Amino acid sequence: MGEQVRYGLVGTGMMGVEHLNNLAITPGAVVTAIADPVEASLGWARGALGDRADGVQAFTDSAALAKSGLVDAVIVASPNHTHRDVLAPLFGEGLAILCEKPLATTIPDARWIVEQAEKSGRPFWTAMEYRYMPPAAEFIAGVHGGKIGRLQMLSIREHRFPFLPKVGDWNRFSANTGGTMVEKCCHFFDLMRLITKSEAVRVYCSGAMDVNHLDEAYDGVQPDIIDNSFTTVDFANGVRAMLDLSMFADGAENQEEITAVGSDARLDVLIPEGAIVYSPRVGFRQPKRAERHVVEVDQAALDAGSHHGSTFYEHQRFNAAVRGEGAVEVTARDGLMAVAIGTAAEISAREKRVVEMSELGF
Repeated sequence: MGEQVRYGLVGTGMMGVEHLNNLAITPGAVVTAIADPVEASLGWARGALGDRADGVQAFTDSAALAKSGLVDAVIVASPNHTHRDVLAPLFGEGLAILCEKPLATTIPDARWIVEQAEKSGRPFWTAMEYRYMPPAAEFIAGVHGGKIGRLQMLSIREHRFPFLPKVGDWNRFSANTGGTMVEKCCHFFDLMRLITKSEAVRVYCSGAMDVNHLDEAYDGVQPDIIDNSFTTVDFANGVRAMLDLSMFADGAENQEEITAVGSDARLDVLIPEGAIVYSPRVGFRQPKRAERHVVEVDQAALDAGSHHGSTFYEHQRFNAAVRGEGAVEVTARDGLMAVAIGTAAEISAREKRVVEMSELGF
């Protein structure tokens, strides 16, 4: 492949625009095509491209973009429930693909995507941006490097704002998103698998829609998405993990807080503060010896998106994989497993019971 990688983007809404902003500061990346059935969304993309929009061809669907011969790699940032249909014409065209999370809204669709990706012969990357937030990446490296001894407990807290408006408000309904535990929380279930280096065996989720969207209706139908939950996940290697989610905690100082407790110490990361806190065990009534430092993030990366610079760093890795200079770090199968845990959590919350992953074929 030459010096430049030609990119196409399918789905030019809010997340699609974030990808465009990050491609603008990715060396060797050039956007040559965009696709979206909504003209207003194409307008947002042209606005983000600015002077770079000259010569960028627009299409209404992924099939036309795939056949255009204009691109080497395609980013899929369309609504969750469209991923399988959007991806279908891309496979077999010799294209590298970065597909936004969640990989799909159902386990069967996610399995189909894995099958196609694994036989395509080209890089397929599931976009799990949270892995690439610099403070989170350093935190993960510390856990894997033995800083806390043997990992035994992992907790993740996300206290944030409600779901944002989308074109057609598609994200208000579980049928379109897979449910909050798939749509939003697949990020965190992916982090759990990555950090524990193990697979989930059982899931229990207590959650509901208690505050947000209660006064909304679309064609007479009320939204049905969870806005708060506690989820516990048991992993095969004996590590237990917990997710604490609130989507009506807009005023929280840190949106994400991740804590790993091991046999020798505790490690915390706070985002967007960027602080990492290392707290070794000291014994009863002994002086604390916590160490704290802040992980700096390149300002250009921070300015290019809403995910603490992670989309920029993810694109550098994906670009390297497209060029054959690096490995795919988040596979379609990783995307499937995150969807599977999220699906188990949705079932658990709805049926108020523990769900064994074996029930879902894992």
